Amino acid sequence: MPVTVLLVDDEPLARMGLRAILDAQHDIEVVGEAADGVAVVPLIRQLRPDVIAMDVRMPLLDGIETTRAILHSIPRPPKILMITTYENDDYVYAALRAGADGFLLKRARPAEIANAVRTVAAGDSLLYPAAVRALATGRGNPRARDTLERAGLTEREETVLLLMTRGLSNTEIAEQLFIGARTVKTHVSGVLTKLGTRDRTQAVILAYESGFVDR
Repeated sequence: MPVTVLLVDDEPLARMGLRAILDAQHDIEVVGEAADGVAVVPLIRQLRPDVIAMDVRMPLLDGIETTRAILHSIPRPPKILMITTYENDDYVYAALRAGADGFLLKRARPAEIANAVRTVAAGDSLLYPAAVRALATGRGNPRARDTLERAGLTEREETVLLLMTRGLSNTEIAEQLFIGARTVKTHVSGVLTKLGTRDRTQAVILAYESGFVDR
């Protein structure tokens, strides 16, 4: 079954370009489009897409509020991939904190766009470590530090979390640590549970905000 995608962007040409790129893939299918966030929740209920590829800045309901609406309204929400022009967009950071699974740059090459959709559909976060670090600069969060300190991560879990902040997938982490992918998945699940985060993206953001990455 192909990965199904809903495109959300207020620029018709942007939607047209993304549709052309994604529909050219044998394993991806664009099932719908929306010009603003206000139409997204009803379309998700109708079309049941696997991934939402959504512009972060829209005139009526932006990507941040739309992400919150999706996670609040849809019991089993699709993966949310934010589309942005700038890596250091504060809107992107807010959207990631709201629950988006990653972000994609509009200037990305067609192959990168297709792979981004596949990555989030598979359950991995799509983050650019340098960009997240830049976005997190100066956003120290005492609550995040407390959460990390109370979590009681094992040494191995801390290592896995650090590799997650570098944007490595489970397979890449397994290769780095010379362990099985299933073992990595167990460690990642442990990290998420102990930190109280719903996914890898949220765990990475907490790691940056807590100062863990700079230890």
